[in-house]
Amino acid sequence: MSRTTSAAPAAPSLPGFAAERGFDLGAVPYTGRVLIESLLRGGDPAQAEVLGKRLALGEDPGLEMPFRPARILVQDYTGIPLLVDLAVLRDRVAEPGRVNPALPIDVVVDHSVQADWAGRPDALTLNEALEMSRNQERYSFLKWAEGAFDGLRVIPPGHGIVHQVNLERLATVVAEGRDGSLYPDTVLGTDSHTTMVGGLGVLGWGVGGLEAEAQMLGLAQPIGIPRIVGVRLTGAVSPGTSPIDVVLALTRRLRERNVRAMMLEFTGPGVAELTAPDRCTIANMAPEYGAMTAFFPVDEETLSYLRRTGRTDSDVDRVRDYCLRQRLLRGGDEPVFGRTIDFDLGEVGPGLAGPSRPDQRISLGELPASFAALHQGEVRTEDPVSDGDLVIAAITSCTSTSNPKAMLAAGLFARRAVERGLTVPAHVKTSLSPGSRAVTRYLAESGLLGDLEKLGFHVVGYGCMTCNGGSGPLNPGVGEAVDRHGLTVAAVLSGNRNFESRIHSQVRAGYLASPALVVALALVGTVRADLENEPLGTDTEGRPVHLRDLWPHNGELRELEDRFITPGMFAHDQAPDPAWEAISAPDGEVFAWDPASAYIRPPAYADPAPAPGSLSGARALLALGDDISTDHISPVGAIPADSPAGRHLLERGVRDFNSYGSRRGNHEVMARGTFSNPRLRNLLVGDGDSGGSTLHLPSGERLPVFDAARRYAESGTPLIVLAGRSYGMGSSRDWAAKGPWLLGVRAVLAESFERIHRANLCAMGILPLLLPAGHGWAGLGLTGHEEFALDVDRARETREVQVTAGEQVFTARADVQSEGEWDVLLAGGTLPYLLRQLREQEAASG
Repeated sequence: MSRTTSAAPAAPSLPGFAAERGFDLGAVPYTGRVLIESLLRGGDPAQAEVLGKRLALGEDPGLEMPFRPARILVQDYTGIPLLVDLAVLRDRVAEPGRVNPALPIDVVVDHSVQADWAGRPDALTLNEALEMSRNQERYSFLKWAEGAFDGLRVIPPGHGIVHQVNLERLATVVAEGRDGSLYPDTVLGTDSHTTMVGGLGVLGWGVGGLEAEAQMLGLAQPIGIPRIVGVRLTGAVSPGTSPIDVVLALTRRLRERNVRAMMLEFTGPGVAELTAPDRCTIANMAPEYGAMTAFFPVDEETLSYLRRTGRTDSDVDRVRDYCLRQRLLRGGDEPVFGRTIDFDLGEVGPGLAGPSRPDQRISLGELPASFAALHQGEVRTEDPVSDGDLVIAAITSCTSTSNPKAMLAAGLFARRAVERGLTVPAHVKTSLSPGSRAVTRYLAESGLLGDLEKLGFHVVGYGCMTCNGGSGPLNPGVGEAVDRHGLTVAAVLSGNRNFESRIHSQVRAGYLASPALVVALALVGTVRADLENEPLGTDTEGRPVHLRDLWPHNGELRELEDRFITPGMFAHDQAPDPAWEAISAPDGEVFAWDPASAYIRPPAYADPAPAPGSLSGARALLALGDDISTDHISPVGAIPADSPAGRHLLERGVRDFNSYGSRRGNHEVMARGTFSNPRLRNLLVGDGDSGGSTLHLPSGERLPVFDAARRYAESGTPLIVLAGRSYGMGSSRDWAAKGPWLLGVRAVLAESFERIHRANLCAMGILPLLLPAGHGWAGLGLTGHEEFALDVDRARETREVQVTAGEQVFTARADVQSEGEWDVLLAGGTLPYLLRQLREQEAASG
């Protein structure tokens, strides 16, 4: 950031505009003030006035607006397919230079590193070397893109996870244009946890890569402004309660209060009791409680965080001056909200979430019962593991590693455990993947890194890793025993997602916990233990050691923070990475596709496709229940050799499969991986795990989903998917929409959709349809074996679609939420829509 000059253009004055148009700006939520500023800067004072007046009265916005963020943020798993899409658009236009970002875009390479090696001093070196060897082709493509596209910056591997890099390095809070103009820093990201930066007063949310592509090319689509809900925090966090405990309790409460797709703004006296990292921890989990955003207004704590992380005095002065002038600096008065949810921070105690969803918050004493409810059988004891044994304990992900208090607590807990002579059982794979190099620095400077390492928590890499399924193989002999005896084993991580099979394909039970609790459970080695009452183990003198004996005190943590969390810890590494520099990349505006590549292929969905018209003779490819995540739809982890995707790669001579996430630039692999999660329950084939199979109808033959879809395509049969509540929860994963489209799915009928996935379906030309209120598909008398006919000819006008399924007839509602979404949907998807726009521009300039 640099200081504004006196010649900088004047920013639209929010206080002046409110006074002129006659509404109370102090009553408008801060989130709304940022949106009003965006409308004014975009030249739409009439809409800005309507929005301001409605929000000042606590009314729902009820408006659409074209939102243009200050910047776009992506990670490599989502960024590479996004750039592949842009590269293929360049192939299809006469002037490739027209396909160029109109906004700054940062690509943080953080998702590809895996914990293949762990529990040893050289784990980081070994994992980073493997990452480079596996991903050279993908990284070469990224380097080509950085040279070919304007305004594209790639932050190489090894620097940290995208959201923590965003907090510590990229976020400006107040952005400065090339002309010197100032405006709020806003961001759209292709990772759903982009909301984390809301803890610093930066408005941002996750979108699909397809939506980001349109934004990047200057073709922003109108968004429907959702309700802004106030979350009023009171009280203060009790001693012994971690920031992760708070966010897990909040996640459960907010999911119960149904804040799906809403904008949340945190208010009340409890906000002042939270540090900026605490706020960011809460904002990170917005996708888990279903919200679109989670916003904390800028205040003195925000400014203090900017100083602590190395921003200059002039940077901080600029943020304060601008926010004061625009009434964006949080004051004593609370805005008006049409709906408010109260939450007392003082009521929260230690806890976890699991065994399969982030909102399944439990107390420590409830841990054994939660596993027993999942396992529902006799505990089997085998060598070297048993049912309920913990096989992965990972301090990982942006949720906690960006919070010094949480990380220092884990280090102190480890120190005391080491002093008492406690050790971690051999079947537990331990790992530490800090969110940035700053974390390693302050842990090392404080001496706590050495204590963590003595328990096996060696640094394994800087990236998402275990939280995103990059957990690597289990410890020797453990995976074989799990498969041989059919054991139900568990993982614990300080991450944000624990959906079935996300963490590891052999691990069914997953628990989220604070870093210190991750260490505690690693010492116990099982989730069948009651941590509130049972000891973690015995010390060298044979005395029992309980959790309370090792737990750090708040005063100790504050002292460590004051000593070691300094601006110097956040200095950016300027020296080039030799391994990254050694990767060669092609030149030129147009990418030279390699037809033999198993990583980077021009996608099959780029050409114009027919609009989703009326469907007749359609079949249900799958019939699914509630809480189907994007991990169920499009897995991100290991590719099994005996899966359709594995067989496809083997037939082409590929032996190192890497992961589904790394193969997202290859539609042939990703289509075969769609709906292949082994924990997916397809009710067409029974009520248990279907292992990625379905019934081909009307033959009744059981087949892998991809093979069934191919047979349907040969007969010209269109496909639908039946689902329950919260379909598409989880990551902002384009491939959870791209994959079904490639399989021939043209509509999804569900009770409700998660926000980003619903938008992604529209962006792929797949129609999201809501079943009649209060009815699941089974409650409507459907089995999934029927032939379906969907009359969608007038859906844009009426929002209604008549569905005939066998002898059942009902009306579904099209869950398309803006005119812009209809434009894209009826064009057959984002890429065909963008291609048409670009060709029209070329013709006009002709």
